[in-house]
Amino acid sequence: MAKPKKKKVVSNTIALNKKSRHDYSLEDRFEAGLVLEGWEVKSLRAGHVQLKDSYINIDKGEAYLVGCHISPLQTASTHISPNPTRQRKLLLHNNELHKLMTSVDRKGYSIVPTAMYWVRGRAKLEIALAKGKQQHDKRASEKGRDWEREKSRIMKH
Repeated sequence: MAKPKKKKVVSNTIALNKKSRHDYSLEDRFEAGLVLEGWEVKSLRAGHVQLKDSYINIDKGEAYLVGCHISPLQTASTHISPNPTRQRKLLLHNNELHKLMTSVDRKGYSIVPTAMYWVRGRAKLEIALAKGKQQHDKRASEKGRDWEREKSRIMKH
């Protein structure tokens, strides 16, 4: 009998924002669609995106991704001038948008992107309602991670 062919394991993740997990304590997570131009989709497929210093801005009842850098490909069209850091509109349901707006009005809360990935050929952005960490909170969470790592190392041997 012939062996079945192994399928390629393709990761759907385009980009992660690891800094958001370090700087914020993340609470509620939402999945949002993105309004993109053609050259941006090509760049996402090539992995040319940075979520590091980006955030979500709510203006006039609509959510926008600000500060996300999508680098244009070298083969991009010459008759358009791509803007790598333009604001990109997010597609959310009204009840999700309302929940985010009321939560951001509370002191200390903001909305940050945590990951970008593909779902059925469409780019999706995972956003999270986040509260900023103080310096001592960052140290405490780092100590907790180190202790968990040490504990698993001890239990292994």
